[in-house]
Amino acid sequence: MDGKTGQKDQAMEEEELQGVKVLVIDDSKTIRRSAENLLSKEGCAVITATDGFDALAKIADSRPEIIFVDIMMPRLDGYQTCALIKQNSEFKTTPVVMLSSKDGLFDKAKGRIVGSDQYITKPFSKEELLGTIKTLVQ
Repeated sequence: MDGKTGQKDQAMEEEELQGVKVLVIDDSKTIRRSAENLLSKEGCAVITATDGFDALAKIADSRPEIIFVDIMMPRLDGYQTCALIKQNSEFKTTPVVMLSSKDGLFDKAKGRIVGSDQYITKPFSKEELLGTIKTLVQ
């Protein structure tokens, strides 16, 4: 592949994600900030929330096209948050991706039961986040 083709591919990728509304729910400021930085650079409109309660209000207001939710959070955990999102008729088709530092089969299965569309283990890479958005949003 020559240099021009690589640049063209990258420009097309950036265009694909331009303006995609992404909600990142995580009680870790570091995770929220790193996801926001990665996704903003690709043209995504990023909304962040510190927990499930914070997220539910923001979902109704901002109508994200994809939601990344941490499993282990205070008050309302990721499973409960995902279940509430998927039970709402307006948002049941919105892709929800579970984020967890655990890579266990049980956690993945529980995520599927509450309706999550995918599961990413932290720490995640830029490629994992972008690939997931491209797969589930477009």
